[in-house]
Amino acid sequence: MNYPVVDAQVTPEGRMDVLSKGEVNKLYDTSQGGLYTIFRNCSLAVLNCGSALDDGKQLLERYPLFDIRVLQEQWGIKLAVKNAPAQAFVDGKMIKGIKEHLFAVLRDIIYVSDEINDNPKFDMATSDGISNAVFHILRNANILRPMTQPNLVVCWGGHSISRQEYEYSKLVGYEMGLRGLDICTGCGPGAMKGPMKGATIGHAKQRIKDGQYLGITEPGIIAAESPNPIVNELVIMPDIEKRLEAFVRVGHGIVVFPGGAGTAEEILYILGILLHPDNKAMPFPLIFTGPKSAEDYFKQIDCFIAGTLGEEAQQRYQIIINDPVKVAAQMQAGIKQARIYRKENRDAYYFNWLLKIDPVFQQPFEPSHDNLANLALHQNQERHLLAANLRKAFSGIVAGNVKDSGIRAIEQFGLFQLHGEAGIMQLMDTLLAAFVDQHRMKLPGKQYVPCYRIIS
Repeated sequence: MNYPVVDAQVTPEGRMDVLSKGEVNKLYDTSQGGLYTIFRNCSLAVLNCGSALDDGKQLLERYPLFDIRVLQEQWGIKLAVKNAPAQAFVDGKMIKGIKEHLFAVLRDIIYVSDEINDNPKFDMATSDGISNAVFHILRNANILRPMTQPNLVVCWGGHSISRQEYEYSKLVGYEMGLRGLDICTGCGPGAMKGPMKGATIGHAKQRIKDGQYLGITEPGIIAAESPNPIVNELVIMPDIEKRLEAFVRVGHGIVVFPGGAGTAEEILYILGILLHPDNKAMPFPLIFTGPKSAEDYFKQIDCFIAGTLGEEAQQRYQIIINDPVKVAAQMQAGIKQARIYRKENRDAYYFNWLLKIDPVFQQPFEPSHDNLANLALHQNQERHLLAANLRKAFSGIVAGNVKDSGIRAIEQFGLFQLHGEAGIMQLMDTLLAAFVDQHRMKLPGKQYVPCYRIIS
């Protein structure tokens, strides 16, 4: 099947308007580990905005002739795109928001390559070094707002959700927007788009003209979750671990909507951090919510958490069903408590330095067959470490479902195999089976083929 494509040249939107010759040469490096492939693939994902596609491998195969090049001119740079998805253009001109996202990709890829990688200033073997790198990437993207009160709500949830759940996420976003709360999501469709869309209306009614709709992604997932057009600030982190850390460092509270394996990964990530003894006294509002139809979904999530991480983990969140006003009010109240705590402990409002993140949550996890088969999925360990290992298991399933590298690994070596304690594996199998039955693993209308096998 042929898909409409466009050739065009675009000028910068934002801060990335000049590059050195060395930076341009890096972008043309097609060797293993070179920047061209990551730059091309992320750019294609941005240009694919609005497409009903959540398969990174399929996207790359759909546009095999896509190319993007930097043109250096006396007054700055342009980007030349060839065979780009036509939906990124209107009357032959690239949509402005998509153009902004395209140059955000360029900005972040160049910055990480030049200033973060192999820089002795950032010791990636230490927790502080990784957090410092996350801070600098976010600061370079100009998304930190030091002169404002805490008001940024991170919204997590699936890209494959029902229309009813999507509409509900919009209602929650609307109620939060009316209360002056900004939105941060993984920037894709579904539960990542809904809260932003709702908040735009709430902000408009309150005459808030500088609302923040922050999208945080990473190269491995961006092709499956192309940034939605409401995102007005986009950041591409180097990997999933730094992406997750960015969420919890800049956010002042988290709302979780229904989702699949990726949402379970996010839930386990934040619970693992909050279960660390150093974070026991730290207020961090965490709400699970959905319409009435999602009540059973959250009961399943709650049951899984109870059976694996226990009552202490359950106490760190509340479940609110079918009540957008209550969600927004509870989040606003929780953020006020977080503000008091940060003020008393002299922590920044715009970056949560005090939050203790164990290195096991920070070091990049490669979801290979061997690594997934050897995860420590048993109860004989500290709760936050079990959460970290469970998070890695779901991360592997996400990779096998939607990431180009994961899909190719499954094709080459077969299904991922997950081993562990019988009780934990039974709970995981039950939860994943529910995700499949509820069509939460892939976009509606697409048959799901499991990428994993549970072995107890």
